[in-house]
Parts: sequence; C-alpha cells; structure tokens
Amino acid sequence: MTGSDATSSSPAPSSAPSPAPAASFRLAYVPGVTPSKWVRIWKERLPDVPLELLQVEAGDAAGLLRERGADAGFVRLPVDRTELSAIPLYTETTVVVVPKDHLVAAADEVTVEDIADEIVLHPLDDTLDWETPPGRPAFERPATTADAIELVAAGIGLLVVPQSLARLHHRKDLTYRTLTGTPQSRVALSWREDATTDLVEDFIGIVRGRTVNSSRGRRADEQAAKTARTDRAEKPKQGRKQGQGQKPQGSGARRRAGGGGAAPKSGRSGKPRRRS
Repeated sequence: MTGSDATSSSPAPSSAPSPAPAASFRLAYVPGVTPSKWVRIWKERLPDVPLELLQVEAGDAAGLLRERGADAGFVRLPVDRTELSAIPLYTETTVVVVPKDHLVAAADEVTVEDIADEIVLHPLDDTLDWETPPGRPAFERPATTADAIELVAAGIGLLVVPQSLARLHHRKDLTYRTLTGTPQSRVALSWREDATTDLVEDFIGIVRGRTVNSSRGRRADEQAAKTARTDRAEKPKQGRKQGQGQKPQGSGARRRAGGGGAAPKSGRSGKPRRRS
C-alpha cells in the first residue's frame, strides 16, 4: 500500500458536537446555617445536577441573589422583598457569649437587665435587628463576629449572637447562655422572584419537606405522567394474559340451566296443581 492510499483510507475526524455541560444549582448560605441535610436530599433526588455551595457573609447574601450570583440562598431576615422572595424556615435562640469564669456562666438563662452594666460588643456584621443593643457600648465596634469572639476571650466584653454563631465560633475558654428580652434571628430560603426556575422549585420542595411522590412540583408531574403511560401500556398486556386459556363466562351457566340437554327433564308439563 502506498503512502497516498494509507492517507485516503484513514477515518475522517468526528464532527459530532460535544455534549452540553450539565446544569448546576448554586446555593448560597450564611454563617451559622448548616445546609447539609437539604444537600444530601438533593443529591439523592437529582444526582445528575451538581449543587455548588457558596458561603457568604450575612450582609452580602441578598446582594448576591439580586446580582444572580446564586440561584437561591439561606439568608437571615429581613431582606428586601422588592426583588427577592423568601420562605421563613426557623427562628434561632439568642445567647450571650461569656468567658467560662464569668458570673453569667453560673446561670442557665439571663435577661438583658443582668448584663446592663457589662460592655457588650456590637460587631459591624451583627445579625440581630436591634433598636438599642443591651449593656454598655464598647469604645469601638469590632469588624466581624469572629473579631468580637477574640475580644470576649481577652476579657474586653460580652457578645450577643444567634446560638448557631456561638457554636460556629466555639472556644474551650468560652461558653454561652440563653438571653431573653432580645431580638431573635430568623433564617429563610430566598431567591430572585423573576428567576424562579424549575431547579429553584425543586429545592423549595426539598426544603418544605415534600416527598419525591408529592403532587406538587415539576418532577412529580413528570413522574405521574410516566406512571400513567406505563399503566396504559401494561393494561392491554394484562388483559391478554388473563384471557388466554379461559372459557367465556356464562356458557357453563347456560348449559346448567337446561341448554344442551345437560339436565334431565322431570316428565311433568304445565303448571303444578294446587293442593287442597
């Protein structure tokens, strides 16, 4: 075989288009929120759709959703409802973080009056909607909750936060106690109202606890239609199977009733005589 023949017999390069990348779902969440339960259910129900987690500061979450940087997100209320929809999920307990040897640590629960004379740190990323923060203000506001935790450990003051943030920033030398008479943080699932896609609806269903066979939701409708098609295809098959080798109903009954000479005749005719 010559060189030209070898060249002409080689297969032509494939011109088939490459498969389109799978759709993905971007989920934002603020510190203190643990989305692992909902992520696990998503992976079970939609294994073909990657879910990307985006951790974002509480003050930046609404802006990220408005700018379409995420499809949905767990945020802390309030949020501007002009462009965003939100489903409140739960309300957190408010606690005060103190050194373990502080007097407050001796109680199970304290009030704002109990810490009225204490310096209470108020970080710039505070998530509680205060009218007037409790205690005495510090000389300067810490930039973040994490910075405020370090100041509490140094004995500079106390810190009031949602319980999940106290757990998130746990230290062996600090503890926290329930604080009454204060605002409470509410966590919600939020998304851009004009971007309520099928995947957003799927995630809403997961968060609201809908089962995979729920009558609501796009995928449930698709599953119901698939089941209906399967039932319609199976019914003729089942009918044929049931009819094979069986005699028509009613033929035996007719024979037993006198058809075909199966039953002997009594020999009497006419109406029976009345007994006197």
